[in-house]
Amino acid sequence: MHIGLIGLGKMGFNMRERLRKGGIEVTGFDRNPDVTDVSSVDELIAAVPAPRLIWVMVPSGEITDAVITELGNKLDAGDLVIDGGNSRFTEDQKHAAALAAKSIRFADCGVSGGVWGLQNGYGLMAGGDAADIEYALPVFDALRPEGERADSFVHVGGVGAGHYAKMVHNGIEYGLMQAYAEGYELLAAKDIVDDLPGTFRAWQKGTVVRSWLLDLMVKALDEDPGLASIDDYVEDSGEGRWTVEEAIANAVPAPAITAALFARFSSREDNSPAMRMVSALRNQFGGHATRPAK
Repeated sequence: MHIGLIGLGKMGFNMRERLRKGGIEVTGFDRNPDVTDVSSVDELIAAVPAPRLIWVMVPSGEITDAVITELGNKLDAGDLVIDGGNSRFTEDQKHAAALAAKSIRFADCGVSGGVWGLQNGYGLMAGGDAADIEYALPVFDALRPEGERADSFVHVGGVGAGHYAKMVHNGIEYGLMQAYAEGYELLAAKDIVDDLPGTFRAWQKGTVVRSWLLDLMVKALDEDPGLASIDDYVEDSGEGRWTVEEAIANAVPAPAITAALFARFSSREDNSPAMRMVSALRNQFGGHATRPAK
């Protein structure tokens, strides 16, 4: 299979490499001339055989809108566009309708794995027509970890369902990181704790709180034991807010996720060891920028 990939940033660059290692031919386009394979979207479209599969991996919002609008004006009937960024599920439905008017197919895919996906593979949550998802299975299989497909890939439902699942995934991620970070701050505040990094390291095997996030927490402490180089200002990329909005709209109580989101807001006002840890964790798994300590 030969696909086009638009967006070769932190995620897209590694995805291109993993796809190629998995036997998928990839023509990538990015505005950065140091990483792109072609100089324009037109060249990318010309390079990919019809019916084309074009994977879009750019920031959500206006940039995704612009890319999908451009593809809608240039692709042929029967081509398939997959939005693998972090778009809101309602945007997927708009994009699908606009492309369907030109007989271009559309699917969405939530992608989890951050900067470690090249090495470990990506967890994938797809939304769209069953025939379109089936057509793209070789791509999904090349991206996901080895092993049973059902352990790392799901066809969640129709258009928008994949990004809805990824939104909830990220909301859960907010809550998990906040719980680890608050535990870190509590341990750091008690003078009877002599080995703080070692405490977390001892939790990595056998305990009920072991997880990949805990492993990354230990890695962050190995690199900077007091997190002295990191400011406690923590960004939110939008999906936590969307998760809370959906919880309200559906009358689903989500106190842990909501509190974790509000903690990020408070981080922009106060000096907090817990929020330095959340910032460090976001950098560890996703390569998200941290602010230097003041």
